[in-house]
Amino acid sequence: MMASVKKSDSTSSGPKEADSDTNDEEKPELCPGFKDVDTFVKYGLGAVLSATKASAALPQAGDEYDFYRSFPGFQEFCESQGDKLLLCMSQIMQHHSCRSHMRDQNKLTGVEERFDLVVDSNDIILERAGILLDEADGVNRSQKPVMPAGFQPPKIVVSSWNRKGPGSGSRSEMFRLLHAKNVARPQLKFKEKIDNSNTPFTPKIFIKPNAVKPLASYFTNKQSHKQRPEDIDVPAALADFIHQQRTQEHVEDMFAHPYQYELDHLIVPESLLSKPEPQMYKPVADTKCSFIDSLEDLVALNEKLCKLPEFAVDLEHHSYRSFLGITCLMQISTREEDFIIDTLELRSEMYILNEAFTDPAIVKVFHGADSDIEWLQRDFGLYIVNLFDTHQASRALNMARHSLDHLLKHFCTVDSDKRYQLADWRIRPLPDEMVQYARTDTHYLLYIYDCVRVQLLAHNNSQPGLLRSVWSKSKDISLKKYVKPIFTEESYLELQRKQKKSFNTQQLIAFRLLFAWRDKLARQEDESTGYVLPTHMMSKISEELPKEPQGIIACCNPVPPLVRQQVNELHLLVQQARETPLHKAEIAAQKKKGLTPIKKPEIMLFGPHDTSRVPESDLHPFSPGELPVKQGLLFSEEEHKMDVDVEKAHSLMAPAKITLFEEMEPKTDQETHPVSQMKARRIIESFENPFRMYLPSSDVHVNKNAKFDPSSKIFEISKRWKLQSIEQQQKEMEEKRKAKQEIRERAKKASEERNKAKKSYQESLQNVPTVRQQATESAKEGGQKRERVPSEAGESTPKPSKKLMKSAEKQQKTEAPPQDTFKPFDYSQSDLKVFAGTKAKDNTQFDPNRQAHDSQRKKTPKGQKSNFGAGNRSMSYLAGKSDRGFRHNWPKR
Repeated sequence: MMASVKKSDSTSSGPKEADSDTNDEEKPELCPGFKDVDTFVKYGLGAVLSATKASAALPQAGDEYDFYRSFPGFQEFCESQGDKLLLCMSQIMQHHSCRSHMRDQNKLTGVEERFDLVVDSNDIILERAGILLDEADGVNRSQKPVMPAGFQPPKIVVSSWNRKGPGSGSRSEMFRLLHAKNVARPQLKFKEKIDNSNTPFTPKIFIKPNAVKPLASYFTNKQSHKQRPEDIDVPAALADFIHQQRTQEHVEDMFAHPYQYELDHLIVPESLLSKPEPQMYKPVADTKCSFIDSLEDLVALNEKLCKLPEFAVDLEHHSYRSFLGITCLMQISTREEDFIIDTLELRSEMYILNEAFTDPAIVKVFHGADSDIEWLQRDFGLYIVNLFDTHQASRALNMARHSLDHLLKHFCTVDSDKRYQLADWRIRPLPDEMVQYARTDTHYLLYIYDCVRVQLLAHNNSQPGLLRSVWSKSKDISLKKYVKPIFTEESYLELQRKQKKSFNTQQLIAFRLLFAWRDKLARQEDESTGYVLPTHMMSKISEELPKEPQGIIACCNPVPPLVRQQVNELHLLVQQARETPLHKAEIAAQKKKGLTPIKKPEIMLFGPHDTSRVPESDLHPFSPGELPVKQGLLFSEEEHKMDVDVEKAHSLMAPAKITLFEEMEPKTDQETHPVSQMKARRIIESFENPFRMYLPSSDVHVNKNAKFDPSSKIFEISKRWKLQSIEQQQKEMEEKRKAKQEIRERAKKASEERNKAKKSYQESLQNVPTVRQQATESAKEGGQKRERVPSEAGESTPKPSKKLMKSAEKQQKTEAPPQDTFKPFDYSQSDLKVFAGTKAKDNTQFDPNRQAHDSQRKKTPKGQKSNFGAGNRSMSYLAGKSDRGFRHNWPKR
């Protein structure tokens, strides 16, 4: 709203000043209800003030807001008003072309993202309002800022050469070719196909002009290598590599610099170390420029260059639509003439220039030749002997900047146009603007070469030491060898470190797979890795790990053509990375020497200070005296061993024993440690035991005399602890004594109860009449005495009646009589004649159930039952309770 007010103010200020002479009645209303800006501003400020007061009256954040928030009505009102405010803010932000996705945010980071959106929108709106107010006040905000003296602002680089920059003129001019995508791939015309194989680079030279040491036989016989079987469907360099691995011949010659010997023995003549006379360059308009695109012109150029003492060289390179890169143009300038060579057309014939380039009597002037030396070796097999690099001379002179642009400005007062530095040099035919730019790079270089030599001698008091160092550095540059990029399994790690992003296991695997896919496709299609998949897009895909192919497309803006073609293959790679299990990064702490080894205590209990479930790396080192001696078992498997004495069960108890003031045993040499290690161990132990900080350290040396001195504090503290420990032991002994006394009393009470039960049982048996007494009483009442009927031989013992058995079982269930009260049968009352005069069939074994005399044995008449067994049986004898065995175990007759 404030921005709209300021905008309205700025837009209406002009007409208001223009119509100052007219009446207010004739002025149209600014907006419905407001005749001018002042009334609108007053109304707006009033609305803002009322809104501010109303917002101040709302419950404050904290307990007050939480209390009101508990009411459903207040909650619904806040949500509805919040949605309205967010909608209004989104509309204002959309009106000012700001990001306005206020509601579609993640729940976790939604608040921070919304806050960032509001802050950015406020900055944009307030900046626009300030610009409009300044324009209304007549302040021009488009003035150029004040720059310090000597500052040169960077020039605009035009990467798309289809249009000139704004500084070239008021009217933009179009080139004949609108865009580089119209250029045909020059690799298709090359006689020797580009070798993008994953093998080391081998020099292309096979003729060595100006040689002091002849060329190795490997390079001279290179033409015959094509007849080997290794060349079938295999790149040339790969075939050479395979052949050398098989034969193990000329391995050193394959990768050596062909002109190593000549450069090592190169001597700079004294004429190049003396002060020269700078030779002024010719104007560009008066200098002849020749474009060489045929073999005849190239041979003629080589003959001219061989007759000159020096010439300047520069290259134009293209690397976006080629894996290794292509040298598209070479510029050579002499004192009188400029040459531009089409290296795309003469790529296989450029080796002719080695005759001039390797002549040690001719100086080759370059600027920043580090890359040019490698490109010449890779594409043409050209080498430089006697090189002078003006970039190294600029560094030796400590100039402000070391670029060619700065040297041209400093020595030649020429403003070079660097808008075409990143242009596509594959364009044919070359536009005139690009030809002029390429020509400028070498046209003034020989004059700069003379000037820097003069200044190098002047800076060193006419001594050639500084100039000689520049020649030496230039020779080191010419000794550089081109190295082809080789793909390995660890190649992605260096690139991943440069991203400065921490990837987990899945993301790192995705980055590795994408890196390998990009390298393989770039070599096959002869495209740069940046064209196949730029590094920032590859990092974005690895970080997001999209689940669908559309997510991969969304991570790329703009989408590379090869990514769009092979998005399904990329999706499979990302899916493979997503299926890899995640692993937590484990950082192993290195163990210090001399410290006690970490031991894990065997403790089955679990508590707040239990360390049995803590990893060994987190445990503090235990000394041998601190380790538990025996493992405490609360639930022992041997349940039958309950009679464990107190000493064996002592491990079940964990009494706190303080041994800080006891006599310490003398430590052996193995237990002695440095003071720093002992301090470190005490610090670690203080974290494990929070109460250790309140106790004196056991490792502190205490004088023995101080321990026994009653006036010392140590004696007082030790005495106090000893008294407390003695009292604690006495209390424990008293508790044990009381527990034993209670056990004895309980045992005494149990024995008394058993004795009472025995007496009551015996008394109950005395009042019960026996069977014999019952028989005598029945005989007295009947007047006749019942005679005993002896049982015949072989007759089985009569079974007792069911009532007697039930009564005996009831007595057993109530309380079984103890074995001490058993009385054997009185044999003195029985007639022992039963053992004499019996038949052989009768069993002579004594049966206490058969108590009949042989003399009294009578046959029982039919129809009458014999009662002798029941009458002669004593009630004091209970069947089944004798030590001799149960009655059913007696053998049958």
